[in-house]
Amino acid sequence: MEHLSLALICIGAALSVGVAGLGAGIGMGSGLQGACEGVARNPEAKGAITVTMIIGMALCESIAIYGLVIAFILLYANPFGAALGL
Repeated sequence: MEHLSLALICIGAALSVGVAGLGAGIGMGSGLQGACEGVARNPEAKGAITVTMIIGMALCESIAIYGLVIAFILLYANPFGAALGL
């Protein structure tokens, strides 16, 4: 039973990083596409578009970091240890 609980915690940690990374990748790709289209339509606004894009990408990347933090909490702090009997 103990090995099954540990396996479920590891699967949860892997899913938290994977889903967060997938969402961040899709969001960053969409933002980059919009920025490229915006620069192509209005080259004079390149500076403002670039600054906005970098801020948006930093926010998207923070989602992936949150997933990594959740994975570390599940693996090392083990908040469900008492409930699972670990």
